[in-house]
Amino acid sequence: MTKVALLVGTTLGGTEYVADDMATQLTELGHEAAVFIDPKLDEISQFSLWILVCSTHGAGDLPDNIQPFFKQIMLFQPDLSAVKFATCAIGDSSYDTFCEGPKKLEKLFTQAGSKACVDKIEIDVQDTPIPEETALSWLSTWQSQI
Repeated sequence: MTKVALLVGTTLGGTEYVADDMATQLTELGHEAAVFIDPKLDEISQFSLWILVCSTHGAGDLPDNIQPFFKQIMLFQPDLSAVKFATCAIGDSSYDTFCEGPKKLEKLFTQAGSKACVDKIEIDVQDTPIPEETALSWLSTWQSQI
């Protein structure tokens, strides 16, 4: 089965709950899944699939906890061609920067050679008060392909 790293970008902790539920679902299917609140390249390099579960902070920025990881990728410019990724972006559509933060990491992943394995999902907390349900449904549609 697949080794899956769930990379969490969170300001208030909500996306961490989503990632935890996703990890549970993946583990029940026999995958090795781990949640990283403070991801570092050396810790996640052995995972072949990265699922970015990330909100947006401020004016389209990444949450503080995942900014060091963003800077690490910019600095070291690793070869990520052996890594696939998926994105679960969580935001509030009342802001004009809805789900902009995760796009910054997606761009770096792609520039480093990684490819998205599935279309990303953007969950609007205005319409979806329990984002875990929507995220798990999205994961269910493609998890058998990993």
